[in-house]
Amino acid sequence: MRRNALLVLLIMLVGWVFAPVMAQSSASNLPQVGQAAPNFKLEDQNGKWHTPADHHGRWLVLYFYPKDFTPGCTTEVCTFRDDVAKLRQAGADVVGVSLDDVKSHAEFAAKYKVPFPLLSDADSSTAQAYGVLTSRAGMHYAKRTTFLIDPNGKIAKVYQDVDPEKNSAQVLADLATLKAAS
Repeated sequence: MRRNALLVLLIMLVGWVFAPVMAQSSASNLPQVGQAAPNFKLEDQNGKWHTPADHHGRWLVLYFYPKDFTPGCTTEVCTFRDDVAKLRQAGADVVGVSLDDVKSHAEFAAKYKVPFPLLSDADSSTAQAYGVLTSRAGMHYAKRTTFLIDPNGKIAKVYQDVDPEKNSAQVLADLATLKAAS
């Protein structure tokens, strides 16, 4: 009996340790540079629906984040908020996406004065389409990943394992480089 309990405990421990590795396997499903960005239709914090077509002719910074009100996600949203004028001046729209519901996004956006859409992917279909859906300890969330999508709707750059403090600056620098090359 005791041996069975230890075996179950060992299996659970192995599952917990390797869960991040197994969850990262979705990275192979990430859209690649040059591919069309997956389509979506998601609601923002104000009840407005958004699709990639809404941004046709402009660059789109589509960033996925794990959870409203968590430290890293708050840092990231505030950094994009602080740089949104520069990004817009560079011809880019900014859109954040997480699995949180519209109400949570509304509270998060209000508290941090977010001037861009935060989209609710409550059914996780968009996170799955973009290859960023992951889970740990039975909780599903979007991995912190940013996609820079060109004005024609193609993936121009993918940022994985994003540093929430530096991602906006990286996007701005790459946007200048990509625009100069085209």
